[in-house]
Amino acid sequence: MKLNCVIIEDEPLARNLITEYVKKVPSLNLLNAFSNPLEALEALRTLSVDILFLDVQMPEITGISLLKVLKKRPLVVLTTAYSEYALEGYELDVADYLLKPITFERFLKSVDKIMLRLEADPKPVVMASETVASPAFVFVKDGTKLVKVRLDEILYVEGLKDYVTIHTTSQKITTLQRMKALEEQLPADKFIRIHNSYIVALDAIDVIQKNEVSIGSVSLPIGDTYRKSFKEFIDKKHIQ
Repeated sequence: MKLNCVIIEDEPLARNLITEYVKKVPSLNLLNAFSNPLEALEALRTLSVDILFLDVQMPEITGISLLKVLKKRPLVVLTTAYSEYALEGYELDVADYLLKPITFERFLKSVDKIMLRLEADPKPVVMASETVASPAFVFVKDGTKLVKVRLDEILYVEGLKDYVTIHTTSQKITTLQRMKALEEQLPADKFIRIHNSYIVALDAIDVIQKNEVSIGSVSLPIGDTYRKSFKEFIDKKHIQ
């Protein structure tokens, strides 16, 4: 069985490495290796792809966002240097998750895993409508344990360098995670970023006044970079 592969990776060294790995495996056929995810998204509408090697962090659109908008999904192997994306990747039913730097041995294990999966189910393409609904919670690391946080209990998220603090109705959880990574896990229709340091839950907002929002007794600033997108977001929800 020969499997058609596409690589989407904006970093030249990583793209060349995965290309080299694919070419070494007789059962894989490389259709294309893209540096621009938007060009790749257009091409994926017509290409017959069995496996997509997809980088998570790219400037135009993240791999997670690209995966969410694909109408037909081949088996997907996420590649990234950050382990915090693993949980959401598995929630989106990715075939595997390769943590950079990727060794050839680990790459081969991923291919073998996919081959076994295809032997059990020979139809690799999944329609987006067939995937399960997004869960009502996220898991975050708190010290040495993973803590389940219900989305409907989150009031806002506060970021500071490589840490985020999730403020909920009952507790505060501080976790070693990038703000962008958590933002990607939160439903875009229920949460919005209003500042480099803040993501807020729409349902938790009590008052919007000038350049800040109030959640209970806490006032949070709306940053210049996010003011336009926040206004457009609120306008869509506003009933005249």
